[in-house]
Amino acid sequence: MCNDLKQINSYSKEMENILEREGLRFALIGGGSWATALAKLLLNHQDSIWWYIRDEESIEKLQNTGHNPFYLQAVHFDPKRLQLSTDINEVICNADVLLFAIPSAYFMDMAVKIRCNLDDKFIITAIKGMVPIDNISIAEYFHLNHQVPFSRIGVVSGPCHAEEVAMERLSYLTLSSKYIEVARSMCDIFSCSYIRTIPGTDIYGVEYAAVLKNIYAVAAGVCHSLGYGDNFMAVLITNSFHEMRDFLHASHPDKNRHTSTSAYLGDLLVTCYSQFSRNRTFGSMIGKGYSVQSAQHEMNMVAEGYYGAKCIYEINQKYKVHMPIAEAMYKILYEHKYPAYIVKQLSEQLQ
Repeated sequence: MCNDLKQINSYSKEMENILEREGLRFALIGGGSWATALAKLLLNHQDSIWWYIRDEESIEKLQNTGHNPFYLQAVHFDPKRLQLSTDINEVICNADVLLFAIPSAYFMDMAVKIRCNLDDKFIITAIKGMVPIDNISIAEYFHLNHQVPFSRIGVVSGPCHAEEVAMERLSYLTLSSKYIEVARSMCDIFSCSYIRTIPGTDIYGVEYAAVLKNIYAVAAGVCHSLGYGDNFMAVLITNSFHEMRDFLHASHPDKNRHTSTSAYLGDLLVTCYSQFSRNRTFGSMIGKGYSVQSAQHEMNMVAEGYYGAKCIYEINQKYKVHMPIAEAMYKILYEHKYPAYIVKQLSEQLQ
């Protein structure tokens, strides 16, 4: 036991020193709205950042105008502070801290291109989804496939919509690592006058909660478009919270987890209710009769809840947690069941 404690303290202290070391170079992987918001936050404390964006047109517009042409166009950047590249390995090799913020559906397309050694890198994932097919979290992917120890992996979670970060509205981020000292050091990277940061150690819980809340936001959108009102929505989200809590306890129990806090309940609420929620918007379109493909095409943004519904359904074949809402979304999205009929059945199970 003493040796274990010494090892934990050694790891946590080591990581705290790395994150607080002067002259750290930061890299951002992703070019969407969430990545753009995080770039804004990073530049509150960094003189410059490396930024991988796969689209050459976006890079050219950022260099010429200081604006991302497709996402959060109101955010202005000083192009002199951006080291932009379509070469992911150039970006990774020139940085010490790597912040990943791409849709999970595209993660493996990007990950297979990585040739740089990650032994001396600190990985931060802000991806609100899972690795498709493998059904593992992003943190688990880097740990299993690149042998990055959990002492060098951090997780960013909400509730925090990119649009409100762009407008500098007061928002909250939970920064999680297996070691609290590392989490506290991560807080210093993102905190500013309009961002409050909360350190945590439940990296499994916040990653899976981020997947689940997107599924439930799809459900909220489906139900809203079908004409269900606020009273039903309150019951739907209450039951969604219970499903989330039960799944997290069954899959990754943690006696120190408090699911009523902002990274769990708070993120669930804002994703289900907010006008900025792309998953709720996606669900609303499905409820109106759009096919998955047509809804995705019209939105021109990724709704993580679509992919998450399949991942959680398959993972839950092992744990057998009672999850009627998540299962209902799987039936609608993947078995192409009629939304009105499935939600009617679902309404009879909620309490």
